[in-house]
Amino acid sequence: MTATIALVDDDKNILTSVSIALQSEGFATRIYTDGETALKSLIENPPDLAVLDIKMPSMDGMELLRRLREKSAIPVIFLTSKDDELDEALGLAMGADDYISKPFSQRLLIARIRAILRRTELAVQSDDNDHSNETLPERIVRGRLEMDPARHRVSWAGENVTLTVTEFMILESLAQRPGIVKSRDQLMDAAYTDDVYVDDRTIDSHIKRLRRKFRQADGEFDAIETLYGVGYRFAEE
Repeated sequence: MTATIALVDDDKNILTSVSIALQSEGFATRIYTDGETALKSLIENPPDLAVLDIKMPSMDGMELLRRLREKSAIPVIFLTSKDDELDEALGLAMGADDYISKPFSQRLLIARIRAILRRTELAVQSDDNDHSNETLPERIVRGRLEMDPARHRVSWAGENVTLTVTEFMILESLAQRPGIVKSRDQLMDAAYTDDVYVDDRTIDSHIKRLRRKFRQADGEFDAIETLYGVGYRFAEE
C-alpha cells in the first residue's frame, strides 16, 4: 500500500522539489503552505507521516505539532535551522520523531522517512500481535539501558530517553555488542540506509547528543566510550 507523506512548508520551491522526489520513490504526497490549513487536514485525513518546517508565518511548526499531538500520533519529522539545538530539543520534547537540519539532502530525508515508517509498522505489529508467533526485534537490556526496537523506546535506569531515529540506530548498533569497537563507517552503515552519504564527523555530533540526553537522566552516564582514532563502543557490564 502506498504511504502518504504530508509536506508543510511556506517555501513552495522546497515543497515542489521534495514532493517530486518522494513521488519518484513511490510515495503519495500532500502539500500545504500554512499551518492552519495543514492542521485541519492532518487531523481529519491523517497521512502516514508529516514533514513540518519549524519557521513558518502565522502558525509555526512548533504550534502545529503541539495542536496536532492533542488529536493525533502520526509520525513527524521536523525541518530545522542548521545546528539549532533549541529547535531540536523542543521539537522532540513535544513529540517529533526526528529532525533534519536545512539545507538537507533529499536522499537523507527519504531514508529517514523510510526508517520511521518501518519502525512505525513494527510497533503496530507488536501491539496487535503480542500473542502471535510473529518474530519482532528483541528488546536489548544492557545494565541500566533498555531498548525496545519494535516500539522505538529507550530508557536508562527506568527513565525514558527520547531519541531520534538516527540516534536510536547508532545506540542500537553499539549496544548489540558491548565492548566491541565500532568505527564511524560502521555506525554510518547502521544509521544511514539507501546509500545516503554523510560526512563521518556527523557521527561524532550524534554521539555528543546521545551522551547529553543520557546525562540528563544520569549525570554520571559514561556507557558510550570513545577510542580516539578508532571509534566508539558501549561499555561492557
